[in-house]
Amino acid sequence: MNPELIEKITRSIVEKLEKQSSFEQSFPTDDRQSNVTFWAHTSSANKKVINGPLAEVVEDDSVKELIKFPNIQENNSTSLPESKMAIQQEEDIESKQQVSGIKNPVNQEELDTLIQKTPARIGIGRAGLRPRTETWLKFRYDHAAAVDAVYGNVNDDLLKRLNLFKVNTQVTDKEVYIRRPDYGRKLSDEAKKYIQERCTKSPTVQIIVSDGLSSKAIEENVEDVYLSLQQSLKSADLDVGVPFYIEKGRVAVMDDIGELLTPKVVVLLIGERPGLISAESLSAYLCYEPRKGMIEAERMVVSNIHKGGIPPVEAGAYLGTLVQKILKYEASGVSLVQKEQ
Repeated sequence: MNPELIEKITRSIVEKLEKQSSFEQSFPTDDRQSNVTFWAHTSSANKKVINGPLAEVVEDDSVKELIKFPNIQENNSTSLPESKMAIQQEEDIESKQQVSGIKNPVNQEELDTLIQKTPARIGIGRAGLRPRTETWLKFRYDHAAAVDAVYGNVNDDLLKRLNLFKVNTQVTDKEVYIRRPDYGRKLSDEAKKYIQERCTKSPTVQIIVSDGLSSKAIEENVEDVYLSLQQSLKSADLDVGVPFYIEKGRVAVMDDIGELLTPKVVVLLIGERPGLISAESLSAYLCYEPRKGMIEAERMVVSNIHKGGIPPVEAGAYLGTLVQKILKYEASGVSLVQKEQ
């Protein structure tokens, strides 16, 4: 595309935002705590800085060009200050406290209580007929994080650090993985052969790891969960097989593992389907003597393992006690609940 045309459009957008600033001020807004940065795909020989009340355009050959939208605080004056606003450092979005965006709610106290009890998007308000700019950008950010989690790959350094060798399912690429879940439930012929060569037969516990629908969940949580689980099983003096990593796996792939290695219990640590609140949530599926044709009611799951849910280290220790219970009753899922009663 024509770089000059792109630059012209960018400046036009910035000018419109400046003109709308007075309209935005007529609605009480919460303190905007995040910075928004857009790439400006133009170049120039020299660095130029264009300041405005709503944006700062930086153009430099040595640095990728950015349009930075600073934090906008509430102001009772009729116009924004002429001096350039300070840009705060980027903060962890999950640690931010939600603030109501509704003007004059019927029950402010009840609304505040609801907001404190859930990270869901409630009481976000609106600007005319559209969502507030910050709300919309936050939504787009969370959606992008979810997409990245699904299409991303787990860092090989993590697998080497945990001493996990890698095998594949029958999935050839991510698009096939998303469209054909059944392919992710079956190991490839090469994987089956490699697992039989590397792993011990008939262990008491077999631990496997898979990216599932969130590679981010593995990178953020699996190390703490895995090491804590290993320690818990070691303390219980349980025989643990050789762990490994399955790329693009689904939950039912544990049935193939059960057929190949015949363990008593299989523990699968897998990335959950990301949502718009967290894209890094991990789940742990457990099953007693998994086999082909097993129904889902015979599995059990501990989900929502991440820093905003069940702490990873705590989850690993709990999984160890759960494994012991499964071995005691020789059952998992609904069967385990029935035997406990």
